[in-house]
Amino acid sequence: MPKIIHSTDPLLPDIFALHGKWRAEKPAVIAETETLSWKGFNERTYQVANGLIEMGLRKGDRVVVLMSNGLPMMEALFGIMAGGFVSAPLNVSVSDEAILNMVLDSGAKAIIVSEEYADRIVGLETELPKETFGNCVCAGTDSYGWPLFEGWRNEQSKSRPEVNLKPDDYLNIIYSSGTTGQPKGIVHTHKGRRDWAYDMALTLRYNSSARFLVTIGLYSNITWVGLLSTMLSGGTVLLNGKFEAADLWSRIEQDKITHLSMVPTLYERMMDFDHKAYDASSIQGMMSAGSPLREPVKAALFDRFECGIIELYGLTEGVITTLDPEDASGRLSSVGLPLLGTDLKILDEEDKECKTGQAGEIVSCGRIVMPEYFNKNEATKEALWVDSQGVHWLRTGDIGYLDENGYLYIVDRKKDMILSGGQNVYPQDIEAVMACHEDVKDVAVVGVKSQKWGETPLAVIAAKNGSIDKEALRSWTNAKVGKQQRIVDIDIVDEIPRNPNGKILKRELRKKYEGRLFD
Repeated sequence: MPKIIHSTDPLLPDIFALHGKWRAEKPAVIAETETLSWKGFNERTYQVANGLIEMGLRKGDRVVVLMSNGLPMMEALFGIMAGGFVSAPLNVSVSDEAILNMVLDSGAKAIIVSEEYADRIVGLETELPKETFGNCVCAGTDSYGWPLFEGWRNEQSKSRPEVNLKPDDYLNIIYSSGTTGQPKGIVHTHKGRRDWAYDMALTLRYNSSARFLVTIGLYSNITWVGLLSTMLSGGTVLLNGKFEAADLWSRIEQDKITHLSMVPTLYERMMDFDHKAYDASSIQGMMSAGSPLREPVKAALFDRFECGIIELYGLTEGVITTLDPEDASGRLSSVGLPLLGTDLKILDEEDKECKTGQAGEIVSCGRIVMPEYFNKNEATKEALWVDSQGVHWLRTGDIGYLDENGYLYIVDRKKDMILSGGQNVYPQDIEAVMACHEDVKDVAVVGVKSQKWGETPLAVIAAKNGSIDKEALRSWTNAKVGKQQRIVDIDIVDEIPRNPNGKILKRELRKKYEGRLFD
C-alpha cells in the first residue's frame, strides 16, 4: 500500500498517491511494450525520486531532462516531482549551445538523458559543472559511463519519499528560448500546476475514463495540457512514437482514444489523410494550441467529430483562453473566453483599457500565472502591469481585441516570435548566429507562411560585398541552430529597413513577404 500523506489541500503527488490506492490496478501509462498500473507507475516514480536523493540532491534542486518520449521520460518527470525536485524538460531540437545555456541557467544538479542525446551532453563535459556531469543517468543500452536508467531505478526503494511539499514550492521550469544569450525559464509551482490542471481538465472535458494519446514531445507545455488533465482525473496516458497520420487514426480506433492535445500542423496532416474508414467515435475532446488553427481545418474537424475542437490561445507563463465548440458557430476565427478563474484586459499604448473592438496588448491575471522567470528579476518586472487597484497583470506581448460579447480575437504578435509547428522560435537567436558570418553585413529574420509548419523563419540579408552564396549561407546557418529554427530561404537586399533608433522594422518586412507560401 503506497504511503498517503493526508492533506486538506492535496498537491499533485498526493493526488497521484491516492490514485495508487483507489485505482491501483487501473492502467496509468501505456507504452509500446509495457503497461503500468497506477500502483506500478507510482512505485517507478518513487524509485526515481529515491535515486536522486541517493545522489545527494535535496528538495528544490533542479534536474534537466533531455529525453525522447517513452516510459523512462514519464517516470523521470513524475519521479522528479514526487521527490520535491524541479524538472527542466528541454526541447530536443534545440542546439547544443542552447542546451548548455539552459543547463547552466537552471543550476541543474543532475541530468537524465536518453541514449540518442547522450553524446550531446558528453560533448559539453568541459563546460558543465563537474557535479552536474557526474550526476547523469542514461536511458538506453549504452551508459556512456553513467548509470543506466533502468538498472539505477530498480536499485531504489519503491516507498514514497517523505518530502514536505508546500504549495509555493517550484515544480518545473519550462524554457521559452535560448540558442544564444540568456534563456528565460518559466517557473511553475506545485499549487500553480495543480490549479492549472484542475481548470484545464474541467474546460477540456477530461474525466477518469480519459485515454489521452501523446503525439508531441513530453517537454512541451501543449502536451502537459492533456497529460496533467488526464493524470489529475485518474485516466490513462498512451505514448506514441513519431507522428504519422495513418498511425494516429489507427490508434484512435484501436485504442479508443478519447482526448488529443496537438498543434495545428498535426491536425492539418491528420485531416489531409484519407480517414473516412476509421471509427473515431471514442473521441470526447480535442484541443489545438501553439498557433492559429486555420478556419477550413477547424471546420473540417467540426464536420468529422461530434465533439468538435477547442482552440486554445495561451502562454506558458499562464495566460489561457479557449473557444468552446458550443460557441464556435459564427466566430471560428476567435480564440474564445478566458480560462475559468482568469481575467483579461486589452491595453492601448498608454496602458489604458481599450474599448470593445479596439486592438491593444492582451494582459491577464489569475491563479495560474507564473510567479517569475527563473532568476530573472528584471524580465519578470517587465512582464508585469500593475493596475490602479494594485492588481498584477501579465503582459502577453500579443495584440488582440474583444468583441461585444467578450470573445477574444488575435490581431498580431507584438513580439517578433515565430510559431513554427507549435514551437516558439525567436528571430534574434537566429540573427545572432547569422551576424557572425564573415559575409553578412546585416540580417533580419521574420516568419513566413509554411504549408507544413504554419510559420517558418526567413532570413533577409544585406551582404558585405553586395553578393553572397545563399545556399552555402543557409547550410552554414542551419548547421548551427536548432532544428525548429532552420531558415527556409534567404532574401538578399541592399539594406535592412530600420527606424531612426536603429530598430529593424519587422512589420514592414512581414508585409513584404506575407504573400509567400513555403512547403
